[in-house]
Amino acid sequence: MIRVLIADDHPLVRQGLKYLLSSCADIEFSGEVANGAELIAAMRENSYDVVLLDLYMPGRNGIELIKQMKSEYPNVPIIVLSTHKEDMFALRTLKAGASGYLCKDYAGANLVDAIRKVSSGGCFISPAVSELMAKDLHSPIKDLTPHSLLSDREYQIFMLIASGLGPSEIADKLNLSVKTVSTHKTRIKDKMKFSNTSEIVRYALKHGLIEQE
Repeated sequence: MIRVLIADDHPLVRQGLKYLLSSCADIEFSGEVANGAELIAAMRENSYDVVLLDLYMPGRNGIELIKQMKSEYPNVPIIVLSTHKEDMFALRTLKAGASGYLCKDYAGANLVDAIRKVSSGGCFISPAVSELMAKDLHSPIKDLTPHSLLSDREYQIFMLIASGLGPSEIADKLNLSVKTVSTHKTRIKDKMKFSNTSEIVRYALKHGLIEQE
């Protein structure tokens, strides 16, 4: 039996995942948590075979959590569930130690197969992620895009800025101080040679990181 822990701060998402897994004879829903602190606590109290991890939860961001999880529980595979397309975060999460990445929009069609594959020691890589990995492997340093040079935290904040959130909203979402968010925003603009927020949004649109509404 594959014991699965669901880490997502949205009750409806957790409920939907539990319903999806309930029809699988070889997969058992074994717990649910709503933030990073609860996730670490649950891992220390119980044993799980696979963790389904939302990329955005209160507290530490998903990539930081992945690194901590792989440090403390290297044998427990993590499947990232995200509202973002593969080209936004997939490579970063896989490099941090995740065993799979699924966009929530179509996770239902692949989730069970992904759980079974990673629980047996494999990785679940979609065709889109495979293409990204191939491009990343063969891209010379000089051809790296500016946003690929951002740290994981900077990239996370960059994406939230590009999505239209202000410093206070980002601070609330990531459980950071507004000052910390502003510091990261300044570093992002410096690294990418932007002078204002509008340039961040235009860049994200140009590179397909966000969609035009």
